[in-house]
Amino acid sequence: MTLDYQTFENKIHYQFKDRKYLEEALRHSSYVNEQPEENLRDNERLEFLGDAVLNLVISHMLMAKDPSLNEGDLSQIRAGLVNESRLADLAREIDLGTFILLGKGEDQTNGRDKNSILADAFEAVMAAIYLDGGFRQVFQILEFHFNSLLDHIDWPQTAFDYKSRLQELVQTSHKAIPRYTVIEESGPDHNKTFRIKVKVLDIEAEGQGKSKKMAEQDAAKNGLAVLTDSK
Repeated sequence: MTLDYQTFENKIHYQFKDRKYLEEALRHSSYVNEQPEENLRDNERLEFLGDAVLNLVISHMLMAKDPSLNEGDLSQIRAGLVNESRLADLAREIDLGTFILLGKGEDQTNGRDKNSILADAFEAVMAAIYLDGGFRQVFQILEFHFNSLLDHIDWPQTAFDYKSRLQELVQTSHKAIPRYTVIEESGPDHNKTFRIKVKVLDIEAEGQGKSKKMAEQDAAKNGLAVLTDSK
């Protein structure tokens, strides 16, 4: 079977200098087992490396997103992002299933749409990019795929609940309650961005996010910064 590697490279926005990495990343063990005379290697080693690459990149992104996240919060959020179902969905976005080399049995039983096969292949492709182009290249690609997800996940209350922190602070010291107001909605219905203003005491601050909840948290975070600086 001849794969159209150029089309796949266009889909992932990366051109391999050495396609041997990509070829290995797209070989499922079921295919290799049916080609014993070819002395091919399946993608399981790259899958192993890709898992480590993904965890490193996502950990970096999470720590940059909010420095207040502790180790437990980081682990919890990362586990929710780097799981089989999520990676399989990302694989479908780049039509990865079309390009995986499968054995006849797997191919006939809808293997190209199995979460486990897609997620493993996605990890293997990320490892292939890492080996071919280095960390910066794979970081940019994963950042593109995961950035929007960070705005829509359920952050742990203890880690990211700036609203509660702000409310507790002003209620304790001044018996005041922050008020949040939507000041702008932009973008299409499926990808809106919200701007929200928070007012409390003599402080005003704005925030934005892909949901009202995230925008309120951003506004509260900025309000806390103003409140802290004014003391």
